[in-house]
Amino acid sequence: MTFMPPNRTGFARIIAAAGYSRDGFVAAFKGEAAFRQLIALHAVLLPLAFFCPVSRGERALMIAVCLLSLIVELLNSAIEAVVDRVSTEHHPLSKNAKDMGSAAQSIALIMVAAVWAVILLA
Repeated sequence: MTFMPPNRTGFARIIAAAGYSRDGFVAAFKGEAAFRQLIALHAVLLPLAFFCPVSRGERALMIAVCLLSLIVELLNSAIEAVVDRVSTEHHPLSKNAKDMGSAAQSIALIMVAAVWAVILLA
């Protein structure tokens, strides 16, 4: 992975940023089982949202919470990668950082379940 030179502006910067985003998706998909599992789950949920008899606002919320859980997993994976890069030794702060990222993902998944349940069961 290369870093964006400081002189890139405008459209060139957007193109470069899109490439870095693609690299991030590929790295997460190849290296993170949890991300692949979420992709599989959302490959079912997202199309299902379009077939549920709900309002546009409810559908948007159902989709948004799914995408949010993917964002949280990417951030969790990034935290884990940075912690592992800094040191592989066991340290309480490293454990806390990884555990907090995992807790954030748990809350995101609870939110997915809660939003879908409230909308579909109400």
